Amino acid sequence: MSKHTSRRSFMKAGVAVAAAPMILPSGVLAANGNPGANDRFVLGAIGAGRQGGGVTSRFAAYDDVDVAAVADVDLRRARSLAEEVGGADVYQDYRELLERNDLDAVIDGTPDHWRAIIDIHAVQAGKDVYGEKPMSLTIHEGRQLVKAVRNNGAVYQTGSQQRSMQTNYDACMFVRNGRLGKIERVIAQNYPSPWSFGMPGEEVPEELDWDMWCGPVMPVAFHDAGLFTQRGQPGWISIREFSGGEVTGWGTHGFDQIQWALGMDDGGPIEVWTEGEPFNPPTYTEPEGRGRGDEQCAEPKVYLRYPGDIIMELADGPPGGGRIIGEEGSISINRNHYAFDPEELGEEPLEDPEVVLEHSEHHYRNFLDCIQSREKPIADVEIGHRSTTVCHLVNIARWVSQVTGETGQHLEWDPVEERFTNSDWGNHFLDRPRRQGYELPDVE
Repeated sequence: MSKHTSRRSFMKAGVAVAAAPMILPSGVLAANGNPGANDRFVLGAIGAGRQGGGVTSRFAAYDDVDVAAVADVDLRRARSLAEEVGGADVYQDYRELLERNDLDAVIDGTPDHWRAIIDIHAVQAGKDVYGEKPMSLTIHEGRQLVKAVRNNGAVYQTGSQQRSMQTNYDACMFVRNGRLGKIERVIAQNYPSPWSFGMPGEEVPEELDWDMWCGPVMPVAFHDAGLFTQRGQPGWISIREFSGGEVTGWGTHGFDQIQWALGMDDGGPIEVWTEGEPFNPPTYTEPEGRGRGDEQCAEPKVYLRYPGDIIMELADGPPGGGRIIGEEGSISINRNHYAFDPEELGEEPLEDPEVVLEHSEHHYRNFLDCIQSREKPIADVEIGHRSTTVCHLVNIARWVSQVTGETGQHLEWDPVEERFTNSDWGNHFLDRPRRQGYELPDVE
């Protein structure tokens, strides 16, 4: 593929890449028991901002990892990260990075609205992927990414790193092995949904391709703190066009732990509903500081029902997990922490547990090991999709209340077909339109 391939022709090439015989990158071939020359992993990074840059630096700290390429629409960020990891090649267009045959895998730390498109292109180009969370902007995107990973035999690790924390593993093992008795309720964090955006424009920095940063979203005015900065004032993570808000920002961590503890890695809720006033988010128009409007964006209250008549309420639960309540007591799971109530429920260690969960001691190392073994990593693409789907269901329930002006409707969710069985509006929000030239690649 020419380095001068147009944006449009690359997007159309996805189906051909998937269907035609492929000359695999040397690192991918070597991954079956021998990851590249001299047993080294050669990685590329797409997205050099706060999160992408941090994750890339942690991978680069391994003695057997070389970060050979960095791509970012902001060349200033790309050059800075490339220098930090030892002098990687720099690209402004991620498609040029994906053309390289020497990369075993890529790290995707881009904003949510780009994640699925880039990751599908990456696996179709023969790369394994470490993809930051949330895995998708819509439920449809997530399922298409799962299909692409499976169709191309790729390894995909989602950035839900609490799956590789011993404390979180122990907490979920306690729940799965009946320490709480029958599970009755779950209290999660009441994560706020995204806002609307109406900021005035600022001058675009010279070395930033703002049109490509917007990508599949119809371009909006550039604003550094209000949009371009991840968690600025408020930053793109709180803007609906580009993200699912903190529902997908922190919710992917919290709901992931709840899914793990409930044994729902291949399933999820079967019903979602709202109570209170319909969703009515403010339009963010002035950089007055982060937090403005969050209370309004956390209403209406959302409830979800899991199989077994387990009700999850978004309220005052811990942000990195949830409070899981059973007939014998409860456990609060957070990032690298848990606490029983009453305390004696956790005093006796598990011996010969009936349920044994997959175990990982380190999230990044687990991904590298799986590049070599070709096994599924601890936060495989299906797991990432199912946890992210719970986040999307929360947002969809609020959006349905916004367009109907009503709360209280119980939206019945089929986790197998991944559709609502009684809500046209719910199904309307399963995906969203994309700008011409930035369509979701064909994975069938």
